[in-house]
This record gives sequence, C-alpha cells and structure tokens, in this order.
Amino acid sequence: MKFISTRGQSPPVSFREAVAIGLAPDGGLYLPESLPDISPRLRAWVNLSYAELCTEFMSVFATDVPEDVLSHLVHRSYATFTHPEIAPMRRLDDRTAVLELWHGPTLAFKDFALQFLGNLYGWEGEQGGRSINVLGATSGDTGAAAIYGLLGKPRTAIFILYPDGRVSPLQERQMTCTGAANVFALALDGSFDDAQRLLKDAFGDAEFARQHHLSAVNSINLARVLAQCVYYLWAWLRLSDEERERVEFVVPTGNFGNVFAGWLLQRMGVPIAGFKVATNQNDILHRFFATGEYRVGSVQPSLAPSMDIQVASNFERLLYYLLDEDPKRVSAAMTELKTRGSFRLPNLDRDTFTSSSASDTEIAASISRIWERHNYVIDPHTACAFQDLSPARFSVVLSTAHPAKFPEAMRAATGTESTHPALEELKARPVVKHRLPAELGALRKFIAEHGV
Repeated sequence: MKFISTRGQSPPVSFREAVAIGLAPDGGLYLPESLPDISPRLRAWVNLSYAELCTEFMSVFATDVPEDVLSHLVHRSYATFTHPEIAPMRRLDDRTAVLELWHGPTLAFKDFALQFLGNLYGWEGEQGGRSINVLGATSGDTGAAAIYGLLGKPRTAIFILYPDGRVSPLQERQMTCTGAANVFALALDGSFDDAQRLLKDAFGDAEFARQHHLSAVNSINLARVLAQCVYYLWAWLRLSDEERERVEFVVPTGNFGNVFAGWLLQRMGVPIAGFKVATNQNDILHRFFATGEYRVGSVQPSLAPSMDIQVASNFERLLYYLLDEDPKRVSAAMTELKTRGSFRLPNLDRDTFTSSSASDTEIAASISRIWERHNYVIDPHTACAFQDLSPARFSVVLSTAHPAKFPEAMRAATGTESTHPALEELKARPVVKHRLPAELGALRKFIAEHGV
C-alpha cells in the first residue's frame, strides 16, 4: 500500500517511509492512496484480543513490515497496559458507556499509538543502523506518551515542545522526571499553537530535517492515526447489534486526530452512526461544525489543558475528503487559513458530525454529576463529552485520561482527590527541562547540539 500527501506535491511513499518522514515534504499530511473496505473482515475479528485485532488491522496498511515483526511489535506495545482488556468499557446506563483509554503507562489515550510508534522506531533503528531524532509538540498528554514510548531506545533522542506553565503539573512531571539521557523536554514561552507551528517550521526546513534525521511523533504521523482506529473498532465489536446501529462516539478532542481516526474507520466500511466532537471553551471545532466557518481565535487556558488549541493539525486530513480528495483545493484552503486566519466550507454535511463545547463551569458540573449519579470519576477532558448527549443514540464516550492527572480539578468538583501510584512516585524525582524561546533558530541550535 502507498501513502500520499494531502497537498499532492510529494511522491507516494511506503508505510515505513511515511512513518519515518512524518510530515510530507510539501507540508501536507500522509493518507492511504485509497482506503480499503474492511467490512468483510469484521465477523472474523469479533473474538480477537486487542493485540490480535490491532495486528490484523495494521497489517492492512503496514504491508512493508513482515507479519511476524508487526505482531511482535504490537504485542510488546500493549503488554505495558495494566488492564487485561486494554480498553475496557464501563456502562453507566442503558444508553451510555465509557471507553476507558487510560490504562497505558502514562494514563492517557495517547499511549495506544505512541507505545506502538516507539517500538516501531526502535525496530527501524535496529534494521537500518541509523540514528533518529524524534520531534513532537504537546498540549499535555502526547509528550509524556511519546517519551515513554522511546525511553532508552538506542540511537534515538526525543525532543518535546510544550507551552511552559500551560500543562498540568503532573503532565509536566511525566515529561521532565524520567531521568533518561535521550529525553529533552523543551518548555516554550507561548501557547501550544506556537509549539505546533515551530514543529512544522522545523520540518519545513527540508535540509535541516534530512541532516538531523528528524521524524514527527505528533498526530500528524499517520501511524498514530491508524493505531487509534483500533480502539473504535474494538469498542464497536463489543456492542450489541441494536447498539451498533445507533452508536455515536463522543470524542473529547483539540487537535482532531482522535475523532478523525474513528471517522476514517467509518469510511472503511464500519457502520458507525455518528461522531460528536466535544471541545472545551477553545471551541474552534465546535464553531466549525455549527457554522461551516473555521476561524482561529486566541487560546484561553482551561481546566482541560490538552484541548487548549486553536489550530487543529489533523483537520487538514478531514478537509482532504470533504474537498473531494482534491490536493489543490486543500492547499488553497490551508493557504487561506494561514493568511487570513479563517476559511469557510460551503454545504457542510452535518449528518455524521455533531459537536459541543464546555466551559470550565460546565466541566466541573459534569464531573460532579457523573460522580453523584454513577459513583464514577472522569477527568476534565472526558467531562467535556457529557454535554447534551443524544437521547436517540447509544453514546460511547471516549475517556481520554486518568483523573489522577488533574488532582485540583477533581478535588474541587468531587471533594475527593484521585491518586495513582505511578504519578505519586514522580513527585519525588527532580524536574529537568530546558526553556526555549518560540523561535526556529533556537530550536535548530538545541537539536544540533543534543541530537544523536
């Protein structure tokens, strides 16, 4: 299988090449040249374990990775999860279930893709004998998950950009207290959007990216999106026939990668009724699905910091399909967004997507309500998903992080404080971070001095 850029100015590449490059040379994002129809395989996949299901699904795309190697990498990745089902579903009532995606090593849904991607990078390094410098930007959970996927991997260094003071203290500790020599947590003066812009600018310098063997670990990396498709498939296969017919996945999202993975699965033939895009007060995605206009505003810090985003990098992949898979139209839309800060998509089909936003007050209220009604604790990002659930559909809410990562918000909303041993142990470790201005020159100099 080959993979193409959303902007159409880069040649098709293999799966391994797409993973290694991350961001296409023309600035676009990689997608399969054509999407497969997996509907004939669904019946045979019902009774597979999570790792078996992931291996079967990824083998459709990773055609240049030997089957035994792929199976080994996948099983190794999910051996780090603490729940035997990997992604268990907790049913709250007869029309609502919560898909728990926080049983991985960093207690966030990003572990599903980044444990696999880290092991894939490690295998690539062993095969080619070349070093790799992994670059990522995070608003909270991606950085920690990426770091834990690459801890101590030979011939690798990982550089994670994050907005200083705008992630939760425990999220920061997960990035800065590893003690690993190949990990560099870079605290930027600015917002997550500044970090993401800097990352794209670094990859836009093709000569620098080639010279320093840069690879992207953000959700712009196609392997992450494909790996995240699997937990939607896993959940769908565990629903009853009646629930499958009317299921709506309710997805807290800021960068759009999480919900795009589910939507991509729908385009591959899995009959999912719809998706609800759940945002916090930084509601650019909610406004888009409500009005058809994508307009960048200013970022407002919130109780759900991983969603404090105005430029959703994976949105370009959705645009590719909404604009009839026309790279020229995609490029024009992205240019308009960059120059004007907005663009409008006429005749937006709203049958598949609905959306909502939640203020900090509404987030706290949702945490309290779910705790009181169901004796169940949700984190602030998951709480965004509990706004106006459809009574006509069976809602599967994606729970994206363990509540212990946000102790202050939990204490304020429930009167109790969630804890987790892995997070408590971090509190005794020293913080090691590197402050940088949000300038490309400073980033290039740091990578040149500390990369492998």
